[in-house]
Amino acid sequence: MLRDRAHRWPEKTVMRYPEGKEFKRLSFAELAIKAQAYAAALRNLGVKRGDRVALQSENCVEWSFVDWGCQCLGAILVPIYPTLPADQTQFIVRDAEASLVISGSTDQQAKVSDLDLTKRLLSEIAETASTANMDLADWNKEVDEADPDDVATFIYTSGTTGNPKGVMLTHRNFLHVAKYATDEIGFRDDDTFLTFLPMSHVYERIVGQCLPVYCGATIVYSKGLASLANEMLTSKPTIMLCVPRFLEATMNKFLDGVKKQSPLQQKLFNLALSQGANRAEGKFAPLAGLLDKIVGTKIRARTGGNIRFFVSGGAALPPHVARFYLAFRLCVLQGYGLTETTGGSVVNRPENNKYWTVGEPLGMECTIASDGEILLRGPGIMKGYHNLPEQTAQAIDADGWFHTGDIGEFEGKSLKITDRKKDLLVLANGKNIAPQVIEGKLKESKFIQEVVLFGDGNEYVYGLVIPNFERLKEALGVNGTDEELVGNTEVKAKMKAEIDSVNKSLADFEKVKKHTLVAAQFSIETGELTPSLKVKRKVIKERFAKQLEDLTK
Repeated sequence: MLRDRAHRWPEKTVMRYPEGKEFKRLSFAELAIKAQAYAAALRNLGVKRGDRVALQSENCVEWSFVDWGCQCLGAILVPIYPTLPADQTQFIVRDAEASLVISGSTDQQAKVSDLDLTKRLLSEIAETASTANMDLADWNKEVDEADPDDVATFIYTSGTTGNPKGVMLTHRNFLHVAKYATDEIGFRDDDTFLTFLPMSHVYERIVGQCLPVYCGATIVYSKGLASLANEMLTSKPTIMLCVPRFLEATMNKFLDGVKKQSPLQQKLFNLALSQGANRAEGKFAPLAGLLDKIVGTKIRARTGGNIRFFVSGGAALPPHVARFYLAFRLCVLQGYGLTETTGGSVVNRPENNKYWTVGEPLGMECTIASDGEILLRGPGIMKGYHNLPEQTAQAIDADGWFHTGDIGEFEGKSLKITDRKKDLLVLANGKNIAPQVIEGKLKESKFIQEVVLFGDGNEYVYGLVIPNFERLKEALGVNGTDEELVGNTEVKAKMKAEIDSVNKSLADFEKVKKHTLVAAQFSIETGELTPSLKVKRKVIKERFAKQLEDLTK
């Protein structure tokens, strides 16, 4: 695929990446030459077909060069999140039986200092590759020896419990998603992807790196979240892959900015938001067009002005966030997939965007089992878990169906995710409750930052709530540290009112009967979130055992 694209669009820009204060351009032909040069650098270190190369680095264009170099050589790339600590890093390196570890920095390299294997800094690989004298005709023999069902990568699932498992994905898996996403969603060769999600994650790796090369688009590499707002203005992306937390944070920045404007401007904004939302829902909105010209154009300009759509994945997209963007004619396509299904398995289409669902299958079969579990089958399913035949057999049944562990239902042809199978709460009375649905409703409140619910084996649902302290200070006029505010009478009353409001829309057995406010911030580094930002309920249950125990008395 890479060789074909290099001959099809030799001069076309495939990558723009930061170098100093400027953004350097790389053509398709130059990318192909880079891939061969990096393959040569890896071969010089003894890497051969089938070997595993572990890569732990922050996002950078050299990350991609190593990836393409491995694919050309027939080596298996094993990406490791740069945020993982030494013990988890070493587990993955050992489990994958890596023969080479490439680290993005000396700090990253220190995590594997105890391991007896070849170690190199990414900068060293880049320097060696820069001395290789290649041209577009210099394709090594391994490329022609490649088979579509050869393993291209091990991607370790972050896992909310237990050790991560090495998901084996093939070249066929990669190209299946690239082909169907291009054909059915409508990615084009004039698209520009602004990339900032972790390249170690299957979502960014497949849809943000492989797919743009497949369809002839351009990838712009962000310097990081701190510069992303400015990069949206300068690079004018047409496509951005996002997670819901990013979309919600960006929405909140817009809303916070409006608060600083004049009363008239605030009124116009709120009217434009409500009219735009009505228009997006197909309701009567006589002022939507006029208000969109006054307000909507300014909102879209903040994203660069050329966005065709955001693609949201990795977690559930809160409906109120989707409605906000759609109100200003910014299309957000929610999708669904797992590492084991090569990321993109189900996604909304621009012409049929049911934002409250995850859309329709993408070249895959999808069905719902008798217990409500979502099953997937097709060319996107992994080859298996590395060295775990029993777990592979449990995940993929004799008929080829992959058991996702998620609970869902169909609304027409569109799939709705209701919860994780293993996260379902079974109350003492036998009632099953999907906590993520209730948590999602609670987090629609601007005063609730995070909420985690429990209740398995208990008479009722209870949970931990992290307030949005800044908004509470502003709304209630209270002051103090976060620790002081969780004990504040006004804060407690306000948070109870927010929860009671949501409880009115729930069945009696679903209602959150007890809660406690905590002054905490969940993060990957402190262990409460997986690298893909999913909540680790087991960790939180252990960490806040005393508070949770008090709620069951």
